Amino acid sequence: MDKTVIDALARWPNVPDVYGWLGLDRRGRWRIKGDAVTNPQLCAFIGRNYTSSGEGAWFFQNGPQRVYVALDYTPWVLRLTGSGELETHSGITVANPRRVWMDEDGNLLLETEHAIGLIEDRDLPAMLDCIVDASNTRANEESLLQLMAGAALPLQLRLAGELLPLSPITKTQVPGKFGFIADPCPAAQ
Repeated sequence: MDKTVIDALARWPNVPDVYGWLGLDRRGRWRIKGDAVTNPQLCAFIGRNYTSSGEGAWFFQNGPQRVYVALDYTPWVLRLTGSGELETHSGITVANPRRVWMDEDGNLLLETEHAIGLIEDRDLPAMLDCIVDASNTRANEESLLQLMAGAALPLQLRLAGELLPLSPITKTQVPGKFGFIADPCPAAQ
């Protein structure tokens, strides 16, 4: 977190939280009241001060004010870099991928040291090419369709020299399984 944010928290500890203002879309773009944030400095500032509460809500610490983030899907959106590595939408390197899921729409979700992340749709074709079956050959379309339909198959994602287990999941299962709140709301008074 930025030092200016930490200092502001110390000076003004009781600033009310904000809900329904900031969102994160499926391409990793910050959105204020639905409009994409295009200023690179503002995007970087939000990204540096983005974290989660102990209760699973994700927020941006804006000085002394906690601004909760409505998530279109997952807390992180993951992208391939030019060198073929993965990073979060905030530019944080993914060093420890753990496991992969595919939902009923063919989206890939990757559990990392940062939390669960959605593979950005532009990188999905390259990632699908890295899915292999038990004989370590590229998975065929029929296998992927079966996985999307919920079948547990011996498929894996080849990523950074490792084979990560690939399992089916439904979109509705994702927040509960990975312990996050997609659309935080204030507690009832």
